[in-house]
Amino acid sequence: MSCFEKLTHVLWHCQYHIVWVPKYRYRVLTGDVAREVHNCIQVYSSRLGCRVIELNVQPDHVHLLVKVPPKVSISKLLGVVKGKTALR
Repeated sequence: MSCFEKLTHVLWHCQYHIVWVPKYRYRVLTGDVAREVHNCIQVYSSRLGCRVIELNVQPDHVHLLVKVPPKVSISKLLGVVKGKTALR
């Protein structure tokens, strides 16, 4: 199986390793909050057509390896994921 994916006129393989932290790096991502963050990231990424390869929620930061199609910008993905997760 190839690591490339197809759209109409392009073969692509765009993987991004994204790390972000809560404000002041407070250790708030534990227990129920961590599970909710994990679920929200999965749901909102899939709604944009992105595929989460790896996801690790630590108490003070989040590691995300995501495969993003070329038609979705990284700023849009992170704006949706971080914004909606913060509201939850």
